[in-house]
Amino acid sequence: MRIEASQGDITRERVDAIVNAANSSLLGGGGVDGAIHRAAGPELLAECRTLGGCETGDAKATNGHRLAATWVIHTVGPVWRGGAMGEPEQLASCYRRSLEVAAELGARSVAFPAISTGIYGYPADQAARIAVETVRATATSVDLVRLVAFDSATLRRYQELLGP
Repeated sequence: MRIEASQGDITRERVDAIVNAANSSLLGGGGVDGAIHRAAGPELLAECRTLGGCETGDAKATNGHRLAATWVIHTVGPVWRGGAMGEPEQLASCYRRSLEVAAELGARSVAFPAISTGIYGYPADQAARIAVETVRATATSVDLVRLVAFDSATLRRYQELLGP
């Protein structure tokens, strides 16, 4: 599996599946979640209503609707509470479960946002390390994982962690 980092708008990624950093209702919200729902159109919300929500650390898939990606994999990251409440394990589970769901769908390329680093307050540096380490350690049939940073600081951290 190839892992690469880029900076940009995840809703424009031309991959088989994009990952949505969702809330547990899966009914849209702010940040990347709101952007994905806006770009995918109202059909995404209608499909999400049928899923019955999602637990923290788990992942569920929908069609991509109006996105370039065929699928959206919705995962619920942890709210940062200082790191002693299982947040690192929950965040790692988001990446692992999303890759498992992607493989079940037959997706060969997946783009991830920086899960939990927005309004959920996870420190971006720690979240990037967990993302890279978990993706590297997960056995999967996915060929390409793209870590999509919203800002240049996160992109630099991904690049440092991925190395040359």
